[in-house]
Order: sequence, then structure tokens, then C-alpha cells
Amino acid sequence: MISKNTICLWFDGTALEAATFYARTFPDSKVDAIHRAPGDYPSGEQGSVLMVQFTVLGIPCVGLNGGPAFKHTEAFSFQVSTEDQAETDRYWNAIVGNGGQESDCGWCKDKWGLSWQITPRVLMEAVTDSDRAAAQRAFTAMMQMKKIDVAAIEAARRG
Repeated sequence: MISKNTICLWFDGTALEAATFYARTFPDSKVDAIHRAPGDYPSGEQGSVLMVQFTVLGIPCVGLNGGPAFKHTEAFSFQVSTEDQAETDRYWNAIVGNGGQESDCGWCKDKWGLSWQITPRVLMEAVTDSDRAAAQRAFTAMMQMKKIDVAAIEAARRG
């Protein structure tokens, strides 16, 4: 059964590979169902994987193997809140180490081009601190990072 509100992600034949990676990498994630095409279509043949229903961190998703027409952009990303440096490192390293690439300020892309924000809870607390000077210091520190360094954010916040 498809959820009332489901994120649909477009893939070029790799929806099952991506869904399997996400299920292996994140808690509360799984491949729910694999649907094969009942007939030929522009980017696939009858019997090929057309859609994959999966869950990422409790969020229902559908991976549609729609072909090469559309690519993922940073206009959509998963923001994953982490509790500490170890969890931040685990997710970041899994995504980047599986053919992904680093970007700035806690962003990275997986090998399918989907953007992820691996965001330690302390970062969000720091940049929204009611002490505006502390928030500015943390923000300035973050702007120099790729993967977020929790200790550096905490130190910047303290001044």
C-alpha cells in the first residue's frame, strides 16, 4: 500500500540499488516492495524493475526508474539529524564512501546524485542560539567545513 504522502525519487534504472543502500545504511529504513513493469516503456522492458517502494528513516518513498530525462538536484535533499560525531561520521562516510561526493556545510551527494544534509543536532542548536554572537561564531565555523566537526562547532559557539 502506498502512503497518502510519499516522496517519489526519479532514477535511471538504479532505484532498487539505491533503496537497498538506504535500507542498509539508515535505521528505520527498508525496501518495502519491488514492482516490475507490466509492459515495455520508453526506458525499460516488461519485467524490469519499474518502481521500488522503500522507507528511509521512517519516511515513505518510491523510486521510479523513469530513465535519464531527469536528474536529482540540491533543490531536494534529505536532512538527517545526528546525535554525535560518531553518527555523523557513520552516515557521511557511508554515503561518500559508496561513490558519493562531499560538498560544503554538511552536505554530500550519494552516487545516484541525491543530496543529503548530515546535520548534527548541536549544529542546529548552535546556529539558532539566542546569543546571536555565539550563533554567528558557530555559523562561521560551519561555513568552512565539509563534514561537520561537532567539537569545532561547540568550541566556536563557546567562543
